[in-house]
Amino acid sequence: MSFTASAFQNEYLPAGAGEVHAIVTVSSSDDVSTTTTREKVVVFILDNSGSMSMPEAKIRAARQAVATAISLLPDGTFFAVIAGSHVAVGIYPRFDRGLRLAQADAATRDEAMKVVRRIPSEGGTAISTWLDVARALFELKPNAIRLAYLLTDGKNESEEPELLRAALDRCIGVFQCDARGVGSDWAVDELRLITSTLLGEVDIIATPDEMDDDFQAFLERAIGKTVADVQLRVWSPLGSTVKFVRQVAPTIEDLTDRRAPVDDRSGDYPTGAWGGGESRDYHVCVEVPPGEVGAEKLAARVGLVVDGEVVSQALVKAIWTDDEALSTRISPQVAHYTGQEELAVAIHEGLEAKKQGNEATATVKLGRAVQLAHESGNEGTVRLLKKVVDVEDPATGTVRLKRAVEALDEMALDTRSTRTVRVGKAPTAGEGA
Repeated sequence: MSFTASAFQNEYLPAGAGEVHAIVTVSSSDDVSTTTTREKVVVFILDNSGSMSMPEAKIRAARQAVATAISLLPDGTFFAVIAGSHVAVGIYPRFDRGLRLAQADAATRDEAMKVVRRIPSEGGTAISTWLDVARALFELKPNAIRLAYLLTDGKNESEEPELLRAALDRCIGVFQCDARGVGSDWAVDELRLITSTLLGEVDIIATPDEMDDDFQAFLERAIGKTVADVQLRVWSPLGSTVKFVRQVAPTIEDLTDRRAPVDDRSGDYPTGAWGGGESRDYHVCVEVPPGEVGAEKLAARVGLVVDGEVVSQALVKAIWTDDEALSTRISPQVAHYTGQEELAVAIHEGLEAKKQGNEATATVKLGRAVQLAHESGNEGTVRLLKKVVDVEDPATGTVRLKRAVEALDEMALDTRSTRTVRVGKAPTAGEGA
């Protein structure tokens, strides 16, 4: 599988300026026929605390969803199922003969499906224990593509928050984790912390009957991953500073603090595993020493690193000019994603103000969110916002807060606020929805 990288920017700066912005689009090829087959490990982490049986439909749907996903595992895939409450238990394979993974074939799939259909619902919620057991399992296959799916319906109430953060620190670089919250009694910020740290996706499952499709979608993405641990390498010249590196499509994720130094001028940012036909956009901002009018400088080299080798590269430039028409020209890509980042912040701040009872601030922030979503064609987010506010004029962001809002609708807006639409194209299924 090959990668391409392209930079989009206005490279012209006025005299005295030194802040350079670029959107770097990275894409992988659809052709994976020559890719070396890499082992895959999939671990399902299922909340089986007492609340999962209230109502009973939740635990029944979860058991069935896991069983269906197991039935679809390709032969040779390593897998395990963890039941999580105030402790983590190896449901399949059982740990009574030591920590181990199963390898998918007709026999193990059938056996695992029978076992998961009998998972009980009891106890509290201590997510750090679930993650630590998952980490130990994944460490059995250090060179594999390692992906987890965590499903919960509640908050992490059986332990101190510091224990969860410490467990996440231990898991960084070991595996990726998608997380789903069922119903409305879980904490968006808590699951987002998990997925942001472990390079996964967070979403809401409003009702139990949605579980089966979501588990299958996760498994389809997992099976499609063919390259593990791809790094985004950013080089900048002497005297410059990389101010931030953010993934901005398909979702917003700040990678700035995840930098791993390579040498004095280069650092790597994790992007996780990739499959064929993927495309992601990154917003890179570099502060360079200002140059004289007419001077030109390479502000950054942004490359993709696979197995320690740079496989594709894009150049970010800075050219100083006294031509105001050139220096004030707006890059459509940079402008678009700057707006999408502002949109996510406006939603978060608006919902937080609403929660605190500050209706004036909530109205202003959510109105601005409506305006930004409307301008960028992010119709999925517009639909979610309309469940929280009455929109009078989307072009100006004139809205009124709804008096009665379902908790599920607010949580869906919060959870999906970081989904973006690509610049210059209409939303497709799953983008911003």
